[in-house]
Amino acid sequence: MRYYIIAGEASGDLHGSNLIKELKKLDQHATIRCWGGDLMQAAGGELVKHYRELAFMGFVEVVMNLRTIFRNLAFCKEDILKYKPDTLVLIDYPGFNLRIAEWAKKQGLKVIFYISPQVWAWKENRVKKMKQCIDKMLVILPFEKDYYHSRWNWEVEYVGHPLVEVVDRSKLAPSEGLPELSGNMPVIALLPGSRKQEIIKKLPVMLEVSKYFPNYRFVVAKAPGQHDEFYQSMLAPYANVSAVANQTYPLLKKSVAALVTSGTATLETALFGVPEVVCYKGSRISYEIAKRIISIKYISLVNLIMDKLVVTELIQEEMNTENLRRELSLLLNDSNKKAQVQRDYADLKKLLSQGGNASANAAAHIWSFLNK
Repeated sequence: MRYYIIAGEASGDLHGSNLIKELKKLDQHATIRCWGGDLMQAAGGELVKHYRELAFMGFVEVVMNLRTIFRNLAFCKEDILKYKPDTLVLIDYPGFNLRIAEWAKKQGLKVIFYISPQVWAWKENRVKKMKQCIDKMLVILPFEKDYYHSRWNWEVEYVGHPLVEVVDRSKLAPSEGLPELSGNMPVIALLPGSRKQEIIKKLPVMLEVSKYFPNYRFVVAKAPGQHDEFYQSMLAPYANVSAVANQTYPLLKKSVAALVTSGTATLETALFGVPEVVCYKGSRISYEIAKRIISIKYISLVNLIMDKLVVTELIQEEMNTENLRRELSLLLNDSNKKAQVQRDYADLKKLLSQGGNASANAAAHIWSFLNK
């Protein structure tokens, strides 16, 4: 069969690559054209556009790049029509993918959505349209199946969270001898995100904290879509700071604590068992808009899934050097705090493992749906 898969971010590229591998096990004649990144391409997808050309963060940034976004939408539709896929598989990235889903349904295409938009957080009214244009919804958070059933009378499939299997595999893999992670100094990971706008906002604040912990090595996880030169000027003034590229998991395996931007990285860090402080800082206008329309108690997936404050969240003005220093010191030195975090992390993993191997489950649902 012919699959057209669209992912617009680094996390989507990761989950898309594992989905492609599982689809190819079930469908030996699968041909896959995709929007994503290096991982999806390495898994066997024919890459049309890299996600680094697509990712814009915040309301203001989206408005400033509307022309590019509309050009990408037009090109995508044209490319889909030329390719004539048997199905369209959309991975997260809702601002773009829901527009494509609505259009694709009108073209008579089968539309599968893997990793639900976070409609339980904001823009809940989108669900009405989603039900009309999505043929099969595959969700990865335990509470989402009940949310769609009880609130919207929509039967969706919970497949488990794909990060569980990814992280478990990485834990078993032999660690590479990276010079940035060698030596006797304990390591603190800095995960400032994948988009240029968010890195510029958050990384300088994270880096300032390193001055207060001279006996630790701070290591920045560079985003796959950003070039080395982008980081050099920010990192240069700090003696105990280095960076790694495409080595986030080896970095987390080695780390005793982490400062992490909100998003999938908060969950990855928790699954590696690394105590973390969650950091968010956006443009003032974007933040003020978000504050008024987002209806969730927490910004990190760890806290959302557990429905309690497992990891500290420092948002906007609260994300400053003094607060980060204080919270990081607690994670490093307070044994009771560390023990509670580890207990919560164990409960979190148990919750997310209920569905089994998410990528294999998702592929099986897609294959079964297409062969009805």
